[in-house]
Amino acid sequence: MTTALSVNVNKVALVRNTRHLGIPSVTRAALLCLQAGAHGITVHPRPDARHIRAQDVHDIAALMKQWPRAEFNIEGNPFHNLMDFVREVRPHQCTFVPDSEGQFTSDHGWDLARDADRVRPLIAEAKALGVRVSLFMDADPAAMRLAREVGADRVELYTEPYAAAWGTAAQEPVLQQFAAAARAAAEAALGVNAGHDLNRDNLPGFVRNVPGVLEVSIGHALVADALEFGYAETVRLYLAAIGGTQ
Repeated sequence: MTTALSVNVNKVALVRNTRHLGIPSVTRAALLCLQAGAHGITVHPRPDARHIRAQDVHDIAALMKQWPRAEFNIEGNPFHNLMDFVREVRPHQCTFVPDSEGQFTSDHGWDLARDADRVRPLIAEAKALGVRVSLFMDADPAAMRLAREVGADRVELYTEPYAAAWGTAAQEPVLQQFAAAARAAAEAALGVNAGHDLNRDNLPGFVRNVPGVLEVSIGHALVADALEFGYAETVRLYLAAIGGTQ
């Protein structure tokens, strides 16, 4: 099994939005990453449009039609603006994230004991449109069954706790928690994605020890590395970090 690399281009948009010159280009960044071998592109358009804007979503959707083997993943809160994009664009995958409108960045997964009844009909709607649904989840093995019961196809494991523990004495027990969650997801017939604060240093150990990871979505660290190495070389380095562990 090969773990796919989806590049989140939000931070490219964030830099662009500091001026009114249209640079750096979000679609150009996506194109360069795809040309370098990235397996997909991710965007997370928040209601305040502080980075990805509605036009970016449509522009990247048009670009992705030229890359039939690559996947387009749109993240967001389905109770805010995400479902409008799902209905209009019909990406390959949508990732439901329980962000508040003004949240700085994603920092927790769904509480399905509380939110299942609200989430279930929106999952069904997305799937009826032919869109795969992934739920952003904490690494809680017991929650994987609930994710399957509400109709999700995949879970995206929220990996910031692993990133925070990497290189410390807590790394191994935290990693084992993620491995247990991935096994529980597989037992529930869910695919496993992962993302948040993964980088070139901590990525190899994660995909080596967490079974069945189908996709990692990486934005902040990858775009930061691209400032030094360029998009093509950075994508190559991340693909090597994944592929070198298989």
